Amino acid sequence: MKKIGFLSFGHWSNHPAYKTRTASDTLLQSIDLAVAAEEIGLDGAYFRVHHFAAQLASPFPLLSAIGAKTSKIEIGTGVIDMRYENPLYMVEDAGAADLISRGRLQLGISRGSPEQVIDGWRYFGYEPAAGETDADMGRRKALEFLDKLKGVGFAEPNPYPMFPNPPGLLRLEPHSEGLRERIWWGAASNATAVWAAENGMFLQSSTLKYDESGKPFHVQQAEQIRLYKEAWKKAGHNREPRVSVSRSIFALVSDQDRYFFGQESDKSDKIGMIEQGKRAIFGRSYAAEPDQLIKELAKDEAIQEADTLLLTIPNTLGVEYNVHILSSILKYVAPGLGWR
Repeated sequence: MKKIGFLSFGHWSNHPAYKTRTASDTLLQSIDLAVAAEEIGLDGAYFRVHHFAAQLASPFPLLSAIGAKTSKIEIGTGVIDMRYENPLYMVEDAGAADLISRGRLQLGISRGSPEQVIDGWRYFGYEPAAGETDADMGRRKALEFLDKLKGVGFAEPNPYPMFPNPPGLLRLEPHSEGLRERIWWGAASNATAVWAAENGMFLQSSTLKYDESGKPFHVQQAEQIRLYKEAWKKAGHNREPRVSVSRSIFALVSDQDRYFFGQESDKSDKIGMIEQGKRAIFGRSYAAEPDQLIKELAKDEAIQEADTLLLTIPNTLGVEYNVHILSSILKYVAPGLGWR
């Protein structure tokens, strides 16, 4: 069995072929898609966070709205760039969203990746401390977020408060018990995957990672996952680790599917530079008739190692067509691979 969710980047543009012409379209359709995904038996609804772009950027109002309209599906992010975040304010927002969903949040966070503007976090009022890089700052904020999610009091109460205080130091409210154990780290390297395990975070590995060996993407990603699991075991955590991988997978079961995705002939990984001096490998997409798709996916080592698969979706094609994409995977592909 494998948990299967979708991952939406939440694009919009005033383009004649798009079903998402505005931010409002994207937000409202994201809610509708999560509701529909739960109805067809999908396990998760996840959303990317990008700043300074015509894409989803403020996850907690969206996650709260989805939490209020669904009852079973996991709701998460993949990922929140911690360089842009106030960890304490984020604890309050995350706590509220998790309580609204009755404990279904699965928050993916990360130190961040190249964004739309140069050092965009500076516009949000943040600067790395002396001797820090922006990546260091992101990891430091992540650890502070994790610490404050524990719900342990740390703030000295006012002796003359507006409202009565409980005894002792005060914590942030609202506190959602158990959310600390449902935080995921988006790791692009083997080292940060190990760091995530040591700090008790689940692992999110996307469709790209740093090219650390020259091997095929799925092999490198599988090795990263194994290193993560070894580090988790060594750290002695008293719960089972979880790992998600993202993939673009399309079962070609209709003429429309073949029109949109059946023309892609290059089925190889790609090499590129996601930041200066960092060579990255980008995993291939999968698009084929269901029987062929099952054969190809069975050879993907990283998918086999993960307990959760996030299907990246073309959200601009609208709710109805994306439900079709997801339903096709559940109906024609997942059973053949033992995922259902």
